[in-house]
Amino acid sequence: MNISPAQIDIWRSSPSEHQRLEFKEAKTQFDNKKLFKYCTAIANEGGGHLVLGVADKPPRPVVGSKAFDDLVEMASKLFAALGFRVDIEEVMHPDGRVVVFQIPARPKGTAYAYDGVYWMRIGQELKPMSEDQLRKIFAEGQPNWLDEVAMDVVSGQDIIQKLDTQTYFDLLNLPYPSDQSGVLERLESEKLIEAKDHGFSILRIGAILLAKNLRDFDEVWRKAPRVVVYAGDSKLETKSDITGEKGYATGFQGLVRYIMGQLPQNEIIEDALRKESKLIPEVIIRELIANALIHQDFTESGTSPLAEIYINRVEISNPGEPIVPVDRFIDGYQSRNERLADLMRRFGICEEKSSGIDRVVQAAEMLQLPAPDFQVGFKRTAVIIFGPRPFKRMDRNDRVRAAYQHCVLQWVLRKQMTNQSLRERFALSESSSNTISQIINTAVEQNLIKLDPTAPNSRKYARYLPIWA
Repeated sequence: MNISPAQIDIWRSSPSEHQRLEFKEAKTQFDNKKLFKYCTAIANEGGGHLVLGVADKPPRPVVGSKAFDDLVEMASKLFAALGFRVDIEEVMHPDGRVVVFQIPARPKGTAYAYDGVYWMRIGQELKPMSEDQLRKIFAEGQPNWLDEVAMDVVSGQDIIQKLDTQTYFDLLNLPYPSDQSGVLERLESEKLIEAKDHGFSILRIGAILLAKNLRDFDEVWRKAPRVVVYAGDSKLETKSDITGEKGYATGFQGLVRYIMGQLPQNEIIEDALRKESKLIPEVIIRELIANALIHQDFTESGTSPLAEIYINRVEISNPGEPIVPVDRFIDGYQSRNERLADLMRRFGICEEKSSGIDRVVQAAEMLQLPAPDFQVGFKRTAVIIFGPRPFKRMDRNDRVRAAYQHCVLQWVLRKQMTNQSLRERFALSESSSNTISQIINTAVEQNLIKLDPTAPNSRKYARYLPIWA
C-alpha cells in the first residue's frame, strides 16, 4: 500500500467520515471482535480504510496507537475470522503511529458476515443489516423487477390500446407523433417496451407507469395503490376501500384528487369569515404519495402502496424498509428504483434531487401542523401526517420530533435552529422561551441535536445542529 503521512493528513482533512473511511483513536488497544465487525461492515459498504491512531472528531488530531504491534499475525487472524484478506500498514506519522486497514469491497451479489451477522454501520454504531438490505445485495446481477416483461408478444396496436401513450407525450410536453411507428420508437428508446421477432413486449415499468388499466397486467396489478377511508380515528369502521386501476403516471393526478376529496374538512375563521379547509394540504399528500410509489420495494409480494384516511390523520405507507435511515429522510436521498424515479421526475410528478420530504416538513411547519411521524415496520415504511393540533395538545414526543425535524430543515436551508426559530415554528410568543428551552434540552439529551460549538456562549443566542452534522 505504501501509505504516506501526507495521505493520512489528506484523509484527516475530509469534511466527514463516510462509507469508505473510518477513524478510531485506539491509543492503547482495539478489541479484536470490534475490528472484525468493522472490517465486515466496511466491506459490505463497498470497501475502504479503517484508520487507528486518529481522533474521529474534527480536527482529527493524530493521537498515536499502540494497537496490534504484530501486523502479520493480525492479518492472519483477520483472514481466519472473516474469510477475506485485509491488508494492514503501519504509518509513522510525525505526531504518532497510525495503523491503516485496507478493506476490500464484497463481491457483487455477496454479503460478508462475522459471528453469524451481516454487519453495517449506521452513524457511529454497528448494526445488523436489515432483511431488505440483504435482499437487495443478493439480487445484484439479477433482472430488475421493473425491467421484466409484463406482457409478451403483442402488436403495436395492442400497445396503443393497453398504454396511455397520449398522456406520456403530454407529460413530457412533446408533440404526439404522426404515425404509430413514431410512438413505438419513442417508447422503445425509453425501454418501456422491447421489440421482438414477432412483435413487442411491454415491460413492467411501462405498464406500471402508463397502463390504461393495471388489471390487464397480472403481476403489475398487485402493485396498484390502495386508498382506505375510516369513519373515525381507528380501523374499527371502514367507509370505503378502493384500489387504483391506472398506471402511476397516468393516474397520479386522479389519485391525489381522490384522496383530497376524502379528507375531512376543518372550519377556520379568517378575516372574520368562516372557511372550509382540508385536514391536510395537497402539497403534503402529493409529495408523500409520489414517495410511496417511487421508493417501494417491488420484490415484496402481496402488498402495495397504501393511503389510510382517518378523521384526524392520514397514514401513507409503501412495501419495503427504507434504504435511507429514518432520521436522514429530510436531508438524504437515495432511490431504490432509479429509472422509475427519473421518469416520474421528468413527468413533473417528483423532484430531481430531493425526496420531497423536506418540502413536506416545511409545509407542516408553515401551517403549524404536528411534525410528520416516519415509522419503519415489518417490511413496510410509513409516514403519519396529523391534522391541526394546538401546541398545548401536542405531547412530549410530538414536540421533540418537531424540534429535531426543524433543526434538520434549518441545516438543509443553510441556517441553524435557535430558541427563537423553534418558537416561530410552533407560533409561540417570546414568553414561551423557557418551554422551548425544555424541548431543546430533551432533544439534546436524546442525542437528536447538539449545541453548535461556534455559537455564542449564551442560552438566548445558542444555535443547534443535527447530532450527525
